[in-house]
Amino acid sequence: MLPGTTPGDDGSHAPPAAGRRPAGRGALRADLRAALPDASAAVGVTAAVFVLLYVRMDAGTSATVAVMPFMDDAGTYWMYLLSQAFGWSGLLWAWGTVVLGLLLSGPRPGRLPVARQTLERWHRTTSLTTTALMFAHALMFAAELVRYEAESAWGDRLWSGFADSFVPGWYDSGTGRIAIPLGQGALYLAVPLGLLFYVRHRFGPNTWRRLHRFVIVVYVLSVWHTLLYGTNVWFGEWPRTVVWLLQVPVAVLLLARLLRPARRAGRLGAPGRDGARSLPVWVVRALGRVAVAALVVGLIAVVASGHDGGRARPTAPPASDGQADGTG
Repeated sequence: MLPGTTPGDDGSHAPPAAGRRPAGRGALRADLRAALPDASAAVGVTAAVFVLLYVRMDAGTSATVAVMPFMDDAGTYWMYLLSQAFGWSGLLWAWGTVVLGLLLSGPRPGRLPVARQTLERWHRTTSLTTTALMFAHALMFAAELVRYEAESAWGDRLWSGFADSFVPGWYDSGTGRIAIPLGQGALYLAVPLGLLFYVRHRFGPNTWRRLHRFVIVVYVLSVWHTLLYGTNVWFGEWPRTVVWLLQVPVAVLLLARLLRPARRAGRLGAPGRDGARSLPVWVVRALGRVAVAALVVGLIAVVASGHDGGRARPTAPPASDGQADGTG
């Protein structure tokens, strides 16, 4: 979900096309300018999600209120709702940029709806937008925590809000003890993995390509954070099912990319033949393909069965200690 190009069939990156800027600060500035329409659309989607969450909380139908009854006041907790809205638009943009990246790096479709260079530019710009949305999600969560600790001194409130939101392991309430570090890990991996694209000429495309593979980890952590901590998908109802369902095409594209990699060096082949990888490396690659195939089957089974890890909606408001225990 982060900026990058894709290797050619021979495993090397093609030279920049005519008119394409080289990697570096110039390329970053160009992509930031190109990302303005995409970022504007993301702000619009965030605003729409915020309005929806606000109206549902004001009407008493919010899943967040069902999880945390003390938050039944949209006017007071609007920063929390805005954090949720940024989180949902960030996850949507992350999904889109991962799908674009897998389409570009996997088996080449016979016919693309737009030029390949356009898809690459969309991949880079949506990646930059995703990172910004992730940061805004965390920042608004921190702002809500600062507002919430109204009885403390300003210095203590600012430190507490910052530490709970940005220091791994600091948040110590409920499910957040696991879920928040997952989200922090996604953010802290997203920033360097994204920006490394613009300085890849300093350490070589092969090194950058190896590092870029870890982008999928950012996405997995983001989805995990959402399923574990998102109060809007807390219960085993259709919103949670939709989140699971959206992971099926990602897993299928990942499997296709592993089974038919664009680079010849990435093909599995048979162990022991000339040019083949050593047996341990071959085994690891084969197991990776089997694991992703099992993931595809597992995701379909989860969606079809409805056993998606969601909680049962309580018939009575749960006891609450007044501490926010969910985001997203």
